[in-house]
Amino acid sequence: MKTIAQHVSVYSQALNLRTQRHQILASNIANADTPRYQARDFDFAQAMQNALGGRLVGGIDMARTAPAHLAGSGNASGAAQLMYRQETQSAVDGNTVDMDVERAQIADNAMQYQILTQLIGDKLKGLRNALTPTNG
Repeated sequence: MKTIAQHVSVYSQALNLRTQRHQILASNIANADTPRYQARDFDFAQAMQNALGGRLVGGIDMARTAPAHLAGSGNASGAAQLMYRQETQSAVDGNTVDMDVERAQIADNAMQYQILTQLIGDKLKGLRNALTPTNG
């Protein structure tokens, strides 16, 4: 018999990756005016495959934009391989953040996050109904 955690494990892993992606996208938006900042993201489908396969890849580290910055040890190993987003518009200061792209990506990610929370809620409701005795 599966535990409740096993029933929602795939959804839970997807929710964690959606949270990580939201943080990365928010960081891109926060650095829209930072000279030479390179927009970052990861391939959600590949990260999900890595998470389901139990594979960890080094990828989500804090960015160091100056030699004097301390190296962070944040999420140095996770399922997501953090990559630089391809430039859609060139900026004089070298910043690759395109606010239209970031807004679209963050809206899509938020919608996917909401869908996942609804799926988890539906799954738990189904489990609760299965455990409730029927009168009859």
